[in-house]
Amino acid sequence: MGGEVMASAAPNENSSRKTAGFQKVLLSWHRWWRTDVMSTVDQAEVIAKRRAECDITARYLLMVSMSAGIAILGLLLSSPAVVIGAMLLSPLMDPIMGVGFSLAIGDYRWLRRSARSLAAGAIFAVLFTALVVFMSPLQTVTSEIAARTRPNLFDLVVAIFSAVAGGYAIIRGREGTIVGVAIATALMPPLAVVGFGLATFNGTVFWGALFLFITNLTAIALTGTAMARIYGFSTSLTEKQSQLQNVGLIVAIVVLAVPLGLSLRNIAWETNAQRVVRDGIDSAFAGNAESVEPEISFSHEAVTVSATVYTNQLYDRGEVESRAAKRLEQRLNRPVTVSILQIESASAREAELAQIGENRAREAESIATAEAIGDRLALLAGVDASEVTVDRDRRRAMVRARPLDGATLTAYAELERRIDATEPEWDIRLIPPARALPTITFEQIATGADEEDAAAATRYQPDAAGRQALALIAWAQSRVGIAVRLDGPAGAVEAARAELARSSINVVPVPTGEGYGPVTARWSTE
Repeated sequence: MGGEVMASAAPNENSSRKTAGFQKVLLSWHRWWRTDVMSTVDQAEVIAKRRAECDITARYLLMVSMSAGIAILGLLLSSPAVVIGAMLLSPLMDPIMGVGFSLAIGDYRWLRRSARSLAAGAIFAVLFTALVVFMSPLQTVTSEIAARTRPNLFDLVVAIFSAVAGGYAIIRGREGTIVGVAIATALMPPLAVVGFGLATFNGTVFWGALFLFITNLTAIALTGTAMARIYGFSTSLTEKQSQLQNVGLIVAIVVLAVPLGLSLRNIAWETNAQRVVRDGIDSAFAGNAESVEPEISFSHEAVTVSATVYTNQLYDRGEVESRAAKRLEQRLNRPVTVSILQIESASAREAELAQIGENRAREAESIATAEAIGDRLALLAGVDASEVTVDRDRRRAMVRARPLDGATLTAYAELERRIDATEPEWDIRLIPPARALPTITFEQIATGADEEDAAAATRYQPDAAGRQALALIAWAQSRVGIAVRLDGPAGAVEAARAELARSSINVVPVPTGEGYGPVTARWSTE
């Protein structure tokens, strides 16, 4: 009996120790947060700076209009890069964070100022973008615009993450462009789409984008409030008011999350339904037809499908459509209406398939050729094939050769010439080691001028060996990339420099005398 009591007491004792240890860890973390984190924040400075940035000024409205204008142009052009450019201005960051922080500390005068500034900026942005769209010849719903008309749970998560980044940066005094981009990501593009919907009288676009903006606005402001609470900003709220505000924050996030979660589920369902529709149409023809991308219209009660297929023989349209609709209704659990246009054009489809096959064969041939060139270059350069750079699209191949005993620049140039001759459509480049450059020699020729003027009666030009040396120097410099130094008589150096300049070769001339004579070429160390 005593043994049973001791056995039952042991687990209770272990559980108590674990609970005590966990409480100790929590207490230690809480102490660290209050002493090492919260105490390092200058709350007065943060609040003062936030208040100063919440007024409606000419600069604020200018930045709002410029950011909105860039955003709507990027949306009309379906250019993500231009839309990101609009986010760099981030004019709405200050008033929205002012709303969040004023809620946290219970300063309702500051809250009204921030709300007025935010409302003025939002309305100004919508009207300005509506004016731009109204005057623009482009009024098509692009993919960038459509992406902001169906908010879902992921958009809420993006807004919360953006607000956490913005709140942290503001509290720690590290606000900047990157944080502004994070905030503007969730605000300015949706506002620009609201303006587009207003200008084009498109209710679906208008209300969808407006819901996204309100969602992001609420999430960012409330997350900013939570961040201020976490960092212990002093507040004039009573304990009961603080608790009510905490409950309100949670309820607001949940209220937003529920419809957004349902929207995300619908988007996922429609994505899967598109795959099911393609498979259903193919199976209705028992694999004897090729279909193009079907057009699918979703509604709350039914799905409408319109497709075009290429087939060797025409089937009974009613039978095929009925069979396809039945299969899709079983898979989608919704009424489905199917309309299929059959095209008896086997030759056209076969030509299309033949073209696809030809393109694939050409691609395979290009890959094989590139691999063969890479292997040959690696063998000639004495390196592993992984060290060869091959660009199949531009048909370029380049490798840095391993230094070989006794091999001169002439030998490396000949190696490149040989492999380049076998692949005339490719640009083959063999980068040699920086071996010794050849000497440039000259020959004297008569000009036919008055013999009394010796300088005019004779002229110097590179001889046959000198021209070969210049060609080799130009090739080596274009491959190695190091400037070439020319030492010799001034006239000869200038003549050699002029010849190399025709090939855009980087030369460092160093004249050491007058007249003409051999010119020594070497790699420059300057």
